[in-house]
Amino acid sequence: MIKQTNNLLSRIPPDLVALMLRIFPANIFWQSGRRKVEGFSIKDSTWFLFQHEYALPIIPAPWAAVMATLAEHALPVLMVLGLMTRLSALGLLAMTAVIQIFVYPEAWVTHGLWAAALLAVVAHGPGRASVDHLLGLDRPAGAH
Repeated sequence: MIKQTNNLLSRIPPDLVALMLRIFPANIFWQSGRRKVEGFSIKDSTWFLFQHEYALPIIPAPWAAVMATLAEHALPVLMVLGLMTRLSALGLLAMTAVIQIFVYPEAWVTHGLWAAALLAVVAHGPGRASVDHLLGLDRPAGAH
């Protein structure tokens, strides 16, 4: 019974798994980025949060606000398209680490789930349903 179930579950298409691993973390960051802006301007509340709640020890708050807002808009789009996917996932993984370490260290379960999904994309790539695959950008060296 267990072997049959495992055989059946092993037929889940890896490309579907890869697509879901790209879309769901990307959506989290996209929504966060959208909450930071109004039109093409960063909201006053965003500047305040980066100055007071999200204060990082190294990066000045205004720089961090701009960098995070840009990253939360660009990297999720690239992830969903599957373009420069591994680098985009790595960028979001770095953001997740910064959030975990410096901003919300008590939210390790949530951040751990994000990190696991993003790390899977970094390690295994975007799958065939991606621009990277269509352009041949995510094939191992020497593969045709």
